[in-house]
Amino acid sequence: MVQDFLSDVELYYSVLPPCKNSIQIEGEEAHHISNVMRHKIGDEIFVTDGHGNIYQSKISRIDKNKVTADIIDIKKYESKFSNICFCIPRLRSTERFEFALEKCVELGITNFIVFGSQRTVAKGEKIKRWEKILVSAMKQSLRSWLPKISYSKSIREIYKLNGIKILFDQNAQLTFQSFLPTLNSQFSIGNCFFIFGPEGGFDEEELKIANGELRIKLTENRLRSETAIISAATLLASNVL
Repeated sequence: MVQDFLSDVELYYSVLPPCKNSIQIEGEEAHHISNVMRHKIGDEIFVTDGHGNIYQSKISRIDKNKVTADIIDIKKYESKFSNICFCIPRLRSTERFEFALEKCVELGITNFIVFGSQRTVAKGEKIKRWEKILVSAMKQSLRSWLPKISYSKSIREIYKLNGIKILFDQNAQLTFQSFLPTLNSQFSIGNCFFIFGPEGGFDEEELKIANGELRIKLTENRLRSETAIISAATLLASNVL
């Protein structure tokens, strides 16, 4: 399917599905449209529902907390990485962690599991905060699939999930570049979980849990966790068809 990719447009997100030939935007998004960008009735905007659709629309009504737009055209997009999940640890630096999330979304990753590790300093979940980052990155990069994010307390919970587990290990023999053709050939088979180590690496118990699973080396050099995460997303975006 040949897709029409957008550029130089404003993209907004609506949690509401379209109704007949119009779509409504509420809350902060509506405020941004009317009070920040100062759009008026008759202006053209682009709205995504987060499910692969972008609606080219014309504003027909502006209320206090809601904007209604008539749909002119619908652009549909596939999700290239729907069966790939990035499993990333909480990092010591919130800024670096959120930066990695943002860049992965810009590169097309749509599934995330944040997990706790024995050697992670930051603990617990901040789902609402992370979801806001994902929405913002989706709009900024003009993507139409809203990423999903969840939290696991340990890597053990991830290994209980169905699918291929791929652990990034600096001591592995197989490189990510050499593995990509295999990934392409198995891309539609099932879920793939890309597991990135925390700062300081996994401890012995965590490595035992991953014993026998596929291990891949991303580069010859040791990378910071956030660099490894973004690098893997970049390689996927460049090589997976």
